[in-house]
Amino acid sequence: MRRTAFVPILAACLAIAPGVARADEPVPTAASEGLAAAVSAARAWAGDAVLVYLENDEAVGADGRSDRWGYLFHSPSKDAARSWSVRNGKIVAAENLAMDFVAPPVHGGWLDSGAALAAAEAGPVAKFRATTPGVEATTMLLMRGAFHGDDPDRTTWTLVYRAPDVPALFVVVDATDGKVRRTWRG
Repeated sequence: MRRTAFVPILAACLAIAPGVARADEPVPTAASEGLAAAVSAARAWAGDAVLVYLENDEAVGADGRSDRWGYLFHSPSKDAARSWSVRNGKIVAAENLAMDFVAPPVHGGWLDSGAALAAAEAGPVAKFRATTPGVEATTMLLMRGAFHGDDPDRTTWTLVYRAPDVPALFVVVDATDGKVRRTWRG
């Protein structure tokens, strides 16, 4: 095949495959998909490191996926916290937390981000969307003990929904059973 014939063939192949991402483009993932890379980095930092907090580092899609997730670990032996941000299965940022952040570790076996988002969307968010234009999920965070007043030992997802000109809707979803435990506006 002549070299000049190769260029149009390559261009045609690229045109019919628009959904194929380049290696450097982010691929949205569920929160659990970056966990292995974050745990590996955390254990290299401190053998006793435990996951205490997880949050989307970039926008959340309608399916609960994000281009990047942030994982915060605490080490009792170092009395320190360090975070890792994961994109496409790789660590793209790491930093020590400059303040004291002692929190209980999240319980294992938590629902993934998509299931947590679906639980929120099925209940209070559906009502919010019915009366408010432009609602979007902006934040998903997983932690233990912060927003579940009745049982602070539970690991929960807290989702924040925003819309123009109205207070945000906060939805707390139990990370074990997927039940909405609390909502508030603020």
